Amino acid sequence: MEIFWFIPTHGDGRYLGTTKGGREGSYSYFRQIAQAADQLGYEGVLIPTGKSCEDPWLIAASLAAETRYLKFLVAVRPGLMSPTLAARMTATLDRISEGRALVNVVTGGDPAELAGDGLFLDHDQRYEATDEFLSIWEDLLKGEKVTFKGKHLNVKDGSILFPPVQKPYPPIFFGGSSEAGINVAAKHADVYLTWGEPPEQAAKKIAKVKKRAEEQGRKVTFGIRLHIIVRETEEEAWQAANRLIQYADEKAIQKAREVLTRYDSVGQQRMNHLHTKGGKSREELEISPNLWAGIGLVRGGAGTALVGDPEKVAKRILEYRHAGFERFILSGYPHLEEAYRVAELLFPRLPIASDPPKSVAFNRGGIIGNAISPSFIKV
Repeated sequence: MEIFWFIPTHGDGRYLGTTKGGREGSYSYFRQIAQAADQLGYEGVLIPTGKSCEDPWLIAASLAAETRYLKFLVAVRPGLMSPTLAARMTATLDRISEGRALVNVVTGGDPAELAGDGLFLDHDQRYEATDEFLSIWEDLLKGEKVTFKGKHLNVKDGSILFPPVQKPYPPIFFGGSSEAGINVAAKHADVYLTWGEPPEQAAKKIAKVKKRAEEQGRKVTFGIRLHIIVRETEEEAWQAANRLIQYADEKAIQKAREVLTRYDSVGQQRMNHLHTKGGKSREELEISPNLWAGIGLVRGGAGTALVGDPEKVAKRILEYRHAGFERFILSGYPHLEEAYRVAELLFPRLPIASDPPKSVAFNRGGIIGNAISPSFIKV
């Protein structure tokens, strides 16, 4: 398993649906989270994209210089970026990070935001454009000279001069729950991403994507995006979950619902469906054992969290692993503190692929706290 964390470039806080307890999204804060994730042994970080976020490419390039091991999952936006420019940006980020770039293909799901960026293609047309974009992007990064004439994109004698470190190109992460999205994923994705649906639903999606990829003569691996609320006891975890949305009143929930229902993303529609009851109690929002849909009341995208004590949460993660997921992109509020909590409580219970850097010595806090001479332990 590979465990990723999240850089909240749209801001952070202790509560959802309110400015109370909000935390400014500053570069200094992003750096703290990235360096914590780097030290704790997370495989990489997802940097979000969209109108409400800082630019992911600039953030990734900056944080690459502040970290040693961490990989950066950064969005390319077909329709908003040209494939040749995106290929040069990808190669540059991969080179300056010494092979730590990963590419998250985001086709977009909010028509209003896309219109504000000058993109007026409908849902299926955007996936057509994404297919053309990736065909060009892949060939350029393979070192080929590209001439392409498609329905949406045209390139004549395109090329890049500086190749990426990773061959043939940095891995492509791709999400899309519609038929159009799955078809493009089957053709291009190295890692198919989905949001945190109940394990049985997620397993069905894996089977569908795997079959579609096999029809293309390809193999795809799978990743899942989840929030985590883990505490030493089950009771503490559910208390923390309820506290997270305690200031999300009906007005905030209704406002979020109005925005999210305008999305033409099938994945977002599936997330919306998980909390259609609209309640805020544990009984109404625990849609599968330890899987809580409360976050989706006021947040777009990933709307579910695994909630519980370390044994229960690790067990649920391993259920997803058994279903076929290899990469887990996790997050928690606030992200700095929760990065430590997840690493401390869950990492020892999971067969993760990476460990804290072997060259770093860690001082166990309790030793200093008890006024005993420091003992540095290699981990």
